[in-house]
Amino acid sequence: MKTKKKLCKEDRIYYTVSGIVITLILVSVLYPIIYIVSASFSSGQAVMNGKVILWPVDLCLDGYKAVFSHKDIVSSYANSIFYTVVGTIINLCMTMIAAYPLARKDLPGRGYVTFFFTLTMFISGGMIPNYLVVKNLGMLNTRWALLIPGAISTYNMFVVKNFIQSSIPGELLEAAQIDGCSDTNYFFSIVLPLSKASIAVVALYYAVGHWNSYFNALMYLNDRGKIPLQLVLREILVNNQVSADMIMDPELYQQRQNVAQLLKYSLIVVSSVPMICIYPLVQKHFVKGVMVGSVKG
Repeated sequence: MKTKKKLCKEDRIYYTVSGIVITLILVSVLYPIIYIVSASFSSGQAVMNGKVILWPVDLCLDGYKAVFSHKDIVSSYANSIFYTVVGTIINLCMTMIAAYPLARKDLPGRGYVTFFFTLTMFISGGMIPNYLVVKNLGMLNTRWALLIPGAISTYNMFVVKNFIQSSIPGELLEAAQIDGCSDTNYFFSIVLPLSKASIAVVALYYAVGHWNSYFNALMYLNDRGKIPLQLVLREILVNNQVSADMIMDPELYQQRQNVAQLLKYSLIVVSSVPMICIYPLVQKHFVKGVMVGSVKG
């Protein structure tokens, strides 16, 4: 029979304090999420009067009706999905292309290349030079302006590089070369399948970055048909009101002040759903990918 180990007084105090601190942190993180969801399902009048505290008050879907009545929501939502999917694919391709050669110890000039990659993490040209580069490349007001300039993250590349170095033994390469496997076949047949954990992690990083990005669109895009969802959300949150041409339904326009409050909360919920759905798919790889690739070398 196993007996329970009795905790000493110091341990009981430690676990009690730790439990209280963790509970407070959980509440501080969870409550804003609950409030936003509850406010999005409440009436505009209840939100304006501060009646919503924890649960929805005067349950209604006016906020979500307003979201999908907004003239830019559907197109901007589709644009964000496009930028996230295509951008993440480009990011992963560029990251793996750079990470695998740098993980090979037999790469000529490996130290110099690594140094120049590291340099970009601390030195940047700045906003104006970046804008001039995008302009001179003819990418202004095009979708490529949101995809090409940030095609690779040096930090994520080093995460994948260190994952490959620490998780895939060099003897595997030697065995593959003895069997006549080329570097290309080795990369696609062995390195990529064994790097799924790290790829899943950086894919999540890239996807969240694309989904939440709005500043590049603010700088480079003039066409309303190409703007992402987050830029529309920013405009609504900053302006804190809905103009007459934002809502198609005349009845909603009569109640635009109340709808403006609901629109903010509903749009936050709608814009957060895709990332919330994606995270559980990569969660099982997340800890392993982060921990193995976190040691720089």
